[in-house]
Amino acid sequence: MERESGGIAGKIIAAVFLLVSAAFVGLLVYTKLVPAVIVAVIGVVLLIFVILVTVLTWNRHNLVRFIIGTVLAVLFSVLFIVGGVYLYKTTSTLSKISGVETEIAQVGIYVRAQDSADSLAATSGYKYGIITDLDRENTDKTLEEIKTELGSEIQVQEYRGLTELVDGLRREETGAIILNQAYIPVLEEIDGYGDIASQMREISVKHVETVIETANNPSENQNTGAGEQVQPDVEATGEIYTVYISGIDNRGGLVAKSRSDVNIIAVANTKTRQLLLVSTPRDYFVPLSISGGVPDKLTHAGIYGISVSMDTLSILYGIDINNYFRINFGGFVSIIDALGGITVESDYDFATSGFHYNQGSNYVNGEQALAFARERYAFSEGDRQRGKNQMAVIQGVINKALSPELLKNYSSILSSLQGSFETNISYEEIARLLQQQLTEGGAWNIVSYSVDGTGDKQVPYSMSQPAYVMIPDYNTVDAAKEMIQQVKNGQTITQPQG
Repeated sequence: MERESGGIAGKIIAAVFLLVSAAFVGLLVYTKLVPAVIVAVIGVVLLIFVILVTVLTWNRHNLVRFIIGTVLAVLFSVLFIVGGVYLYKTTSTLSKISGVETEIAQVGIYVRAQDSADSLAATSGYKYGIITDLDRENTDKTLEEIKTELGSEIQVQEYRGLTELVDGLRREETGAIILNQAYIPVLEEIDGYGDIASQMREISVKHVETVIETANNPSENQNTGAGEQVQPDVEATGEIYTVYISGIDNRGGLVAKSRSDVNIIAVANTKTRQLLLVSTPRDYFVPLSISGGVPDKLTHAGIYGISVSMDTLSILYGIDINNYFRINFGGFVSIIDALGGITVESDYDFATSGFHYNQGSNYVNGEQALAFARERYAFSEGDRQRGKNQMAVIQGVINKALSPELLKNYSSILSSLQGSFETNISYEEIARLLQQQLTEGGAWNIVSYSVDGTGDKQVPYSMSQPAYVMIPDYNTVDAAKEMIQQVKNGQTITQPQG
């Protein structure tokens, strides 16, 4: 009887170990994150271990063998369960941050700060001020929501621009105004309107959801030719990914359209392992894709949606950009902290926000990296140097993420990504790229370049008064175009001097 019970115990241990092993392999297949060859090797190795455990535990009469087999089964089962949990977290996080196809405009209803109205219902009978052209689609949708909520028609007064709109409210020509929240920082840039937020009070906000229009995800009205997917570009040299990296000026989260203070195009050749980062200053004075040829600051493109930022840069550099990565500044801090800090290379010795940076290598945490990337007044080159520093931070993040140290804080890194990072690249495509990196390995050659220009004062499309802008130096734009083409052609690029 004892021998029989020992045999049953061995069979149970072997069966449980087999089930755990099979579940782990099944999870590897399901997540698509591990190359099929590696999964097959893992499967064969686990099968050998299952057979070994079965042989060792089948007969309890040999106590030493039984204990060894049991210990092996328990240890590997725990390992597989922990690994499975990490795989599940990875899949869950990637699913949440990838394949994003919509974004939200947060449109506010504002009254004067001293107005007694504390709700939308309290504005019944008010005359509403709106801007005639800017952001009209979101404004009209908000107007319809207000009419529905109040159950009546409302009087509307139209104004040409931002300053006229808020001036009308301050002069009591209107009782309330409808204004996209993303325009508040734009107003604050204008002389005499720096404290405008304290002169108005938001009593309601409407969330207007729109589809992010790209060649991969066209709207009904968007002309994309055959509507075929153009990313990645399959060249003779391999696959080319052209991705827009946006750092939005909104610590509240990623859901809202907002100015983009970081505007970087990443061009990657997965065969030659060349990665080019091209930074365009936030104040670059270029026509937006929706402005009818009227120039605006590049940062303002984000107010109209990330697709406008991508399209505007596509026009500037003569390339197709259909994929994006977007991060908010709050997430910028948490991701770097989760990585345990990064190393950035500084061109200058300077101090800002209570932090000091040496010329050369600096190991920084999230807040220090954010201050490093945002500072511009400490440099004679201003926004140009800020763009270089932003790319230095991105390089630091990439280098740290590709190192074994990534595993130390893996769970924290996954948690920090949610809510602070998003992309329209699909989960399947990300998984395929990870498989490729695991299969082929190897280091990447990362080169950065920043286009340049000359400071000036002009009236941007999104503003009704002159503001600081940067007139593009198209020689540097042409140089960037040439480097982009070199990456696509499979040529090895080097870091430009100066």
